[in-house]
Amino acid sequence: MHVTLSDAKDVVNIKNTRRGASLAGQFLAFQLVVVAVVLLAVGAVSVAQSTREFQEVRGQRMIAVAENMASTPIVRERFGDPFAAQVLAPDVDRAVALSGAGLAEIISPDGTVRVSTDPARAGQPAEFGASDVRTGRAWSGDVDIAGVHSIVGQVPILGINGEVLAITSVSEPYPTVWQLLSGAGERLLVYLGLGAVLGLAASWLLSRRIKRHTRGLEVAEIASLADHREALLHSIGEGVVAVNTDGEITLLNDSARDLLGLGEEAIGRRVDAVDMDPAVVEFLQSGDTDHAVIATRTRVLALHRRPASSYGRSIGTVTTMRDTTELATMSGQLSSHKSVTDTLRAQTHEFANQLHTISGLVQLGEFDAVRELVGTLTRRRAEISDAVTQRISDPAVAALLIAKTTLAAERRVALEISPESTLRPLDPALATDVITLLGNLIDNAVDVSEGSVHSRVVVEMRGESAGLSITVTDSGPGVPEHLRESIFARGVTSKPDVPGGRGIGLALVRLVTNQHGGSVNVTDAPGGGARFRVRIPLSENAHA
Repeated sequence: MHVTLSDAKDVVNIKNTRRGASLAGQFLAFQLVVVAVVLLAVGAVSVAQSTREFQEVRGQRMIAVAENMASTPIVRERFGDPFAAQVLAPDVDRAVALSGAGLAEIISPDGTVRVSTDPARAGQPAEFGASDVRTGRAWSGDVDIAGVHSIVGQVPILGINGEVLAITSVSEPYPTVWQLLSGAGERLLVYLGLGAVLGLAASWLLSRRIKRHTRGLEVAEIASLADHREALLHSIGEGVVAVNTDGEITLLNDSARDLLGLGEEAIGRRVDAVDMDPAVVEFLQSGDTDHAVIATRTRVLALHRRPASSYGRSIGTVTTMRDTTELATMSGQLSSHKSVTDTLRAQTHEFANQLHTISGLVQLGEFDAVRELVGTLTRRRAEISDAVTQRISDPAVAALLIAKTTLAAERRVALEISPESTLRPLDPALATDVITLLGNLIDNAVDVSEGSVHSRVVVEMRGESAGLSITVTDSGPGVPEHLRESIFARGVTSKPDVPGGRGIGLALVRLVTNQHGGSVNVTDAPGGGARFRVRIPLSENAHA
């Protein structure tokens, strides 16, 4: 199974979603607005610079023309003449023609226009604005003349005593915005146009790229898909862990956090950088499709990993996991109790053979042989039972050991109870867990001891006030030092001819031991083989 976008659309059917403008269209519109704002800003800056340059350059020019007109002899001589408007008109017109100004005037000290290039203004009051030219100083600045905003240069004509006799005024209207932009040069217009075209093209290409990367989904659809995904992932009972191709955790639902003991901070970190069981880390980092049962120190997890891809491109792996702790524990207990059933089956078969032998001897009249055979069988059975019950007083544990002794004998492995063993009755709940521990340890020991030179398994159990100790020693090949921790996880075995491991028997041993706050370890046995030792502290209500 490959996780693809089409699969996600099949799972989450997004319908009745109100479709407005597309995401690409919205982004294109936004970019166009940005381009327009940039162009307006550039235009505004250009207009402001041109206006300032016009004000500085033309203001000085207007003062220069006004000074030239004020210094003209005929103007100084005839400005007060009753026919000054006709006499001085040529000089005033010449000033306008030479300077490119829009209006040239001679104004009396009381503010009345005496001479003007606009005959209609003769006799009208002049506009001074903020001008202080009537104090005897030349002035340049902005004045609204006849409703037209203009740059004005005004120069006084002074008498011998310094009094203002008249004022020469030259003005030019401010150009329009378009005139200012045009005056900035054709290059500015070219740059603005080129910037607009490039901005539009880049916006369109970027909008296409966004649409491609969002798989054609719009904003509302993406939000709805994300909401449905979160609801589905965090409501299912199974844990889900997604790992990308860089080994980073990209998704971790609530169940997975609980099963692995992780927090939300694990998302975005590498698998080997978070606090997880090494066996789980190794499983998540491997890239092949796989199934596994992994026993951590507190749980037994069934994991299923599959590669994930999008449009044919690998994007990582998705692993689902279930907590099978209770199932594994019950399976271990069932396996232990099954040993008793197998023993009864073997004993039934053995007793049937013995009865057939006794029946044959009776038919032959060999009554002494019958008596001797029955005595031998009785003594042998009593020896096996006594060897266990003399040291093990708990009936459930004793029954398990008797059953395992018989089953081991069928496989030509001698199961012995150490003479140092001593165990009094246990609490029923603890006895059930001890059966699980002991049964799995003995099964493992018999497996590795079968076929060895001295096929032998020794069990030692000691119940003390401090706790319960279980030691199982086998005659197998032993456990390499580098496997002494991983042997309690999935797929690991000390038996060389069992490919892929023998399941979760030893993992259950560690799990049950940890549940009781105990410990389990494996070392080399003195005479060769392996020695497994379990220590369990006893609670106040347990008897040992």
